[in-house]
Amino acid sequence: MEQLEGTKRVVIENVKPQINCGRFPAKRVVGEEMIVTADIFADGHDEVKAQVIFRNTSSGQDEWTAVQMEFLGNDRWETVFTPEEMGQYAYTIEGWIDHFYTWQKGLKKKFEAGQDVGVELLIGAELIEGAAGAHEGELRDKLYSVSHELRNGGSPINAVALATGTEVSQLMAENGVRDNITTYEKVLKLNVERKKALFSSWYEFFPRSTSQLAGQHGTFKDCERLLPRIAEMGFDTIYLPPIHPIGYAFRKGKNNNPTSQPGEPGSPWAIGAAEGGHDAILPELGTLEDFRHLVQQAKEHGIEIALDFAIQCSQDHPYVKEHPQWFKWRPDGTVQYAENPPKKYQDVLPVNFETEDWQNLWQELRRVLQHWIDQGVVVFRVDNPHTKAFGFWEWVIEDIHRDHPEVIFLAEAFTRPRVMERLAKAGFTQSYTYYTWRNTPEELKEYMEELSQTEMRDYFRPNFWPNTPDINPPVLQEGGEAAHITRLVMAATLSSNYGLYGPVYEFGIATPVPGKEEYLDSEKYEIKHWDWGKLTKIREVITSINRARKMNTALQTTWNIAFGNTDNPAFVCYAKWSSDFSNKVIVVVNLDPVNTQAGWVQVPLKELNMGNGQYVVRDLLTERSYTWTDEWNYVELRPREMPVHVLRIEEANPGHTL
Repeated sequence: MEQLEGTKRVVIENVKPQINCGRFPAKRVVGEEMIVTADIFADGHDEVKAQVIFRNTSSGQDEWTAVQMEFLGNDRWETVFTPEEMGQYAYTIEGWIDHFYTWQKGLKKKFEAGQDVGVELLIGAELIEGAAGAHEGELRDKLYSVSHELRNGGSPINAVALATGTEVSQLMAENGVRDNITTYEKVLKLNVERKKALFSSWYEFFPRSTSQLAGQHGTFKDCERLLPRIAEMGFDTIYLPPIHPIGYAFRKGKNNNPTSQPGEPGSPWAIGAAEGGHDAILPELGTLEDFRHLVQQAKEHGIEIALDFAIQCSQDHPYVKEHPQWFKWRPDGTVQYAENPPKKYQDVLPVNFETEDWQNLWQELRRVLQHWIDQGVVVFRVDNPHTKAFGFWEWVIEDIHRDHPEVIFLAEAFTRPRVMERLAKAGFTQSYTYYTWRNTPEELKEYMEELSQTEMRDYFRPNFWPNTPDINPPVLQEGGEAAHITRLVMAATLSSNYGLYGPVYEFGIATPVPGKEEYLDSEKYEIKHWDWGKLTKIREVITSINRARKMNTALQTTWNIAFGNTDNPAFVCYAKWSSDFSNKVIVVVNLDPVNTQAGWVQVPLKELNMGNGQYVVRDLLTERSYTWTDEWNYVELRPREMPVHVLRIEEANPGHTL
């Protein structure tokens, strides 16, 4: 019995968000609301009060900040707080019996029933005096003054009015005695990151394909020449595939040919050669100083350089000789290369995370990340993280964030759902998704509702990519320019984080390896010469949609989305809005890349906090304006002109609430 807290009557349960029973932190960015809900109740009929308390443990903050919770009904409570700085936060819930509020309600009922309330007023005076004893100065005097009036006041009418009035209620709500407080059994975690974790636009290109001269290897200096162009298109992140020395052993040739020809560059993901490994630079690209200069020049254009962190090695990597225990060796004395039968990747060796020397392996990989952070890199796209130990990611990301909370990790993991979710829980800032293979209105709606309306929204931040160097989906192979535009616009408006494997996308190149979701003559295995000055309609739309994203806060979050019905199965319609409803966008897409489609779409007015009536919408891609009325409106979209509407709600008629 001594271990029981017999005087604590409040029960707190079903607290959300709570990731794996508190095992992992929830995620937010600076300035993003954190909504906390819980079931909170007590025995009997006494009134319960509750609050969330939180603090930033990373900043050494000792004191808790309290935010009162609101009763929603049926014992469900909710509150919102907004973290204003990065770091690891702790939060929990406190609940208690509010004896004064309970007394107020009883007093009012007895008085309205015509019963004598003399003793009740004395009870109230004692409660107020108890609060006064816990304070000093003017506040103490004010509380004693109220209790005196209840003890010695005139008519019961005046005393009851005083005791239940707004001033006394507020005074006791803020300063009343809170005893026998129940604190939730767990202190939960919240990871608050910079705003770019939630809102970013990525452009991927191969540095070796940036030369102005055909047949010549590109350099970091050539990359600098492209910065104004990419900034003009509106991207804030450039993702570079591995920039390290490439192995010669079993080097791949054109179109993934297992035998390369002299002069062929090989795959950048076959990392490591005599010149070095993961902390070295391919000599043809330039020097470390050249790379640092590129990073600085990119920052001046509002762009961050994201590097690929690919934990794999060529057979020429220094690790193979220096740390053979980090690899698997077969009975015939050869090292185990990567396989996905019947596919063989002899140019790539997987790292063995079951090595007994795992601690040194982990520390070395941590050192590699720190090396590039020291060069100014704070964004990493991680290659195939699902084939490495979950425990490693949890440790290394937390350790990096302890010193560098601004670092962003994007998980490139097209794998099973539970595995992708676990990586996000382990700390990855953003995650690749299944968007590439969600094509119908039903598939898109179901997927977006899973991402935005389930527990996933508290830990899994999607980053939508219509294509990658490895993935050339059928919709792009078959749909031409119109499909490239629709997949781009949906990626950029459904998700607040999105990216493109850029050159082939903006130039509409989608010729596949026959029967596969792969690009023919893939840039992974050869140096390309692109006409970087070429203007295309796809590029124009990329520029327009990126501008729209920056100017409309509704498109800067993934979470606020609602789908509208249509009478044409070729249409998908959805709305996005800012948290304060000051900015609202409606997107309508014709998924048929060939034929003009027309029909009626239903605007989700309720979710947009709008009533019926007329309102003006302006297309952010074409600058055309339309007057719409109520929910259902007529749309006609021609693929050869513009297969999508991105409509901002501009104004409404008098009396119509936007």
